[in-house]
Amino acid sequence: MRKLHAVIVATALSLGGIAAAEPVTVRYPEGTVRGFLVLRGLDDKILAEGEAIQTATGDRVTAKLVFRFRDGSLQEESTVYSQRDRFKLISGRLVQKGPTFPQPLEMTIDGNTGNVNVSYQEKGQQKTATERMTVPDDLANGMVSKLLMNARPDAMPASFSLIAATPTPRMVKLMVMPAGRGQFSIGGAARQANHYVLKVEIGGVAGVIAPLIGKQPPDSHVWILGGDVPAFVRSEQPLYAGGPMVRIELTSPVWPKTQTPPTAKADTTKRKAPG
Repeated sequence: MRKLHAVIVATALSLGGIAAAEPVTVRYPEGTVRGFLVLRGLDDKILAEGEAIQTATGDRVTAKLVFRFRDGSLQEESTVYSQRDRFKLISGRLVQKGPTFPQPLEMTIDGNTGNVNVSYQEKGQQKTATERMTVPDDLANGMVSKLLMNARPDAMPASFSLIAATPTPRMVKLMVMPAGRGQFSIGGAARQANHYVLKVEIGGVAGVIAPLIGKQPPDSHVWILGGDVPAFVRSEQPLYAGGPMVRIELTSPVWPKTQTPPTAKADTTKRKAPG
C-alpha cells in the first residue's frame, strides 16, 4: 500500500499544477565569484563545508556549488545559464553520493533539448531514467537564489519550475511566498533579510493524500539581503526527497590565533659600498 501511495504522489509531482511562467529579468548581472558556505543540521551541528565558484564570459555564466561532508559524502551541483536580458538554464548537473544520501544519484539536464537523465542506485543495482521534457522559461535548477535576488520584492513571481529527481526526473512547481523579514547581525550591527517560503506544489488526489502519509515535501526557506546589491544569506531545505532539513549559511575563513605575529628579521649582511 505504501508503494502505491508513493507512485500516486510521484505522478502528481509530474502532472499537477504545471503552468507556464515568465522568466526573471536580469537586474544584477552575475560575474566572477568565490565564496564559502557551511551546512548545518537544525541543531546547529556542522555537517559539511561548502564552496561556491562562479565565472562569467559575456552573457554565459558557469556556477559550481560543492559540499564536502564530514562523513565523506559529496554533493556537487554545476549550472550553466544565460543572463542575456533574462535568466535561462543551459545545462545542469547534480551529483549526490556517500553515506549521507540513502540513494546516490547523478542527474543531468540539457536546457536546449529538454533531455534529462538520472543515474541512481536502488537496492544495490544501478538504474537509469531518461525523460525528454519541455523546458519552461522559468526553470530554476541551480538558480533559485539568483532568481530571488533579481526579482523585484514587490513583484515576486508566484512560482518557479524545477526538475526534481524522485529518483526519476519530475517537473514540479515551487510556489514562492514572501514571509516578512528576518533579523541577523554583521559584526554586531543589526541587519534584516527578506524571507521567502518555497512550497512544492502537489495537486489532484495526491495533494490530499501526501500529508496523510508523510509524503508532502517540507517547505524550504530562503533569506535574501536586499538593497542596492542583493545577496544570499541563509536557506533551510532538505537535500533530497524525504531527507532532513539542513541550514546553509555564508561563512568566513578562520585563522589560527597567535599572540604575536611573526616579524621579519633585519638584514645584517654587510654590503660593500659602491666605487
